[in-house]
Amino acid sequence: MTLPTTHDGAHEHAVWLRAFHDTSEQGRTLVCFPHAGGTAGQYFPLSAALASDVRVLAVQYPGRQDRCAEPAFEDVALLADEIARLLVEPEPASSPVLFGHSLGALVAFETAARLEHRYGVAPAGLIVSGMQAPYRRAALRLPGDSEEAALEALLKLGGTDPAITGHPELRAMILPALRSDFRAAAAYQPGSCPSLLSCPITAWTGRDDELTHGDVHAWAEHTTAAFHTRDFAGGHFYLDGFPPLIVEAVRTAVTRTSGSIAQARTRTDI
Repeated sequence: MTLPTTHDGAHEHAVWLRAFHDTSEQGRTLVCFPHAGGTAGQYFPLSAALASDVRVLAVQYPGRQDRCAEPAFEDVALLADEIARLLVEPEPASSPVLFGHSLGALVAFETAARLEHRYGVAPAGLIVSGMQAPYRRAALRLPGDSEEAALEALLKLGGTDPAITGHPELRAMILPALRSDFRAAAAYQPGSCPSLLSCPITAWTGRDDELTHGDVHAWAEHTTAAFHTRDFAGGHFYLDGFPPLIVEAVRTAVTRTSGSIAQARTRTDI
C-alpha cells in the first residue's frame, strides 16, 4: 500500500498537521499522534491548555473525518515516512517534541527515527504513552476483521462511548479507519529505520492498563539520552480529555527539552 501524496506545500501540511490555536513562534513545537481509530481533534484540549507557550500540531491520519475519502493506512513505516517528510519540507523547523498514545506512540517513534537518521534532524524529545517498547511487543492477534470485533476491542480498552453501537452513521464513520489501524498495529515490525535515538524519551502508562513495568522501561533502550517514566491513575485512556494533571505532565516533559539534551543517561520515575 502507498499513501496518497500531493506535494502541494502549505495545503499538504494543513491536511496532515492540524494547528488549532495561534501560538508564539518562539515556543517549542509538540507534534501529537492519535491512537488507533483516533483523530487530530482529540488533541484540541491539550492545544488549548498549552497555547500560551507550546505550538501543538496534531496529525490527522488519512481515512477519517475530512480525510474519509482517502484510503486509511495499514503500514506504520509508510505513515512515518510521510509525516517525517512533511516535518522537514520545505525546510526543517526547530526540532519538535513528538508525542504519541497507543498506536500513535509507534508512529511517533518511527517518525522520530526517520527525522534523526534519514534527515539529520533529531527531535528535541519523544513522549510515548500506553504502548510497549517496539522490541517488547509480542505478535498481535487481530480482534477479527468484522466491524463488531473491532468495536468490541476498542470498547474493552475504554475511552469510547458504548452508545456508539446504536448509531449506524457514527459506526460507519469510525470503523473502517479503526479496522485499518488495527491491521497496521498487528503488522508492525520495528527495524525499517535505525531505532536508537539521541533525544530524551518519556514513557507513560495508566496504572490499570495491561502494560507491565518491563514493557514501559524497555523504551529506555531506544535512547542515548535521558529517560523518564511515570504512571497515572486510570486505564488505557487515562489521558482522555487531557485533565490538568496530564497537561502539566506534558508541559514538564516539553520543558525538559528546551535546553541542551542530556549527555549522560539518567533514569527517573516521577
